[in-house]
Amino acid sequence: MLSFRRPAALLAGIAFALPALAAEPQTSLTVYSSAQPGAVPADWYRPLPGQGTPPASQLPGYAVVRVDRDIELPRGRSQLKFTDVAALIDPTTVAFTSLTDPAGTRVLEQNFQFDLVSTQKLLSRYVDRPVTVETPQGDGVAVINGSLLSSWDGLVLRGDDGRIHALRQWNGIRVGELPGGLITRPTLEWDVSAAKAGTHRARVAYQTGGITWWADYNLLFTPGADANSGFLDVGAWVSIINQSGASYEDAKLKLVAGEVNRAQPAPMPRQKGAMVAMSMEADAGFEEKAFFEYHLYTLGRPTTLPNNSTKQLELFDAAKRVPARKKLVYYGAQGFGYGGGPVIDREFLPASNRKVDVWLEFRNDQKSGLGVPLPAGRVRVSQLDPADGSLEFVGEDAIGHTPKEEDVRVKLGTAFDVVGERRQTDFSIDSRGRVMEEAFEIKVRNHKAEPVEVLVRESLYRWNNWKVLSSSMAYEKKDAGTIEFPVRVPKDGEVVVTYRVRYTW
Repeated sequence: MLSFRRPAALLAGIAFALPALAAEPQTSLTVYSSAQPGAVPADWYRPLPGQGTPPASQLPGYAVVRVDRDIELPRGRSQLKFTDVAALIDPTTVAFTSLTDPAGTRVLEQNFQFDLVSTQKLLSRYVDRPVTVETPQGDGVAVINGSLLSSWDGLVLRGDDGRIHALRQWNGIRVGELPGGLITRPTLEWDVSAAKAGTHRARVAYQTGGITWWADYNLLFTPGADANSGFLDVGAWVSIINQSGASYEDAKLKLVAGEVNRAQPAPMPRQKGAMVAMSMEADAGFEEKAFFEYHLYTLGRPTTLPNNSTKQLELFDAAKRVPARKKLVYYGAQGFGYGGGPVIDREFLPASNRKVDVWLEFRNDQKSGLGVPLPAGRVRVSQLDPADGSLEFVGEDAIGHTPKEEDVRVKLGTAFDVVGERRQTDFSIDSRGRVMEEAFEIKVRNHKAEPVEVLVRESLYRWNNWKVLSSSMAYEKKDAGTIEFPVRVPKDGEVVVTYRVRYTW
């Protein structure tokens, strides 16, 4: 007889007759992520009290799971059941292969059973069947034996004495057995035809949702000889969320970095050939290599990913004293640009932006101590306070996938002691001649006790055909609509940049 307590959703301890399976299956897992850097909120993998986790289907990622295990197959046709699968499996991607005899073993039919037992499903199967219900009565419990008439909106029973009982509250219920058609775990079923009887090494492969990964970078900044230089200690970690409905014990783990298109997902290809034994060091980390147009990170040791868990693994050994530059950028007209025609409104721009942004920049190359492809992720930067030896957080940003030999730029925040001011000093337009001129004055003030370097960035937003007629300082053209003035501002001083630009159309 089965018994359960309200409000239990699943029944445990139900045994099914399955073919003899080896006790030591080998699992490998390749995890893909479509998460934007830093876009997975903490409450998804650490829910607040009283708030459940979001549906696992919302996780921006998926995995390809491969399980190798020994099975006993008779010669000819037989039925095979496989219960160790993820709840969020995509059944269209499932592939079963005999590695022992791939040519002589065929799958004739394949089914995925996912009608999992729950309190409501079980009770619905016991309508008009005998049950035993425990209900609260004073300080004790009353037991009612009878026939279940309804399980919706409470319980309705016809007792053995003929009386009808409508129960809003009940403590527990006992039933005779688990009805057919209900299962406790998602199950794959195959109708297999084997040419050879005996033990086969088989591989089951499929894709599942409810799993993703992302990278987190922890940077320790040490100031250098001047205000704009320094060094970084760069550490990288991988975070993996598993809410797929399955646990993966001692799995070989691979992570794919890159944007893999899944517009038309296809079944997993069948893999043939004998299994190759792998030796893994107990403390081996990730090994990176180029794979197609992506990058593949393979963990050199087995790891376990329990269901409903978050695991963190070191991506690579920390790089020490990576040269870095701190950049201050004043962008007085940030975010504006021309549209389908020239902007001729004199008062087009709002009030000047006064904030000076703080950026940290370093080179991802071997000379700097890095030179590895960096997956997209969140970058957190700290600096040591020499007064008490504590690490203090100074800012964070997100980076995209960054190949080697490229620069990494991290925005940390806004400078406190450096401010900017931008104002329009002249504007004229000749609509008939299609000529427009504009002049600006930009001031950068430094209230620090040391000089600073600031990059003054200007958007030539009115039209794409422009020419700078005059400027008080040298500038660099960055693109079709942006120029930059590098300036050095003395301590407790001010620098003024002026320029005039002409637009024609």
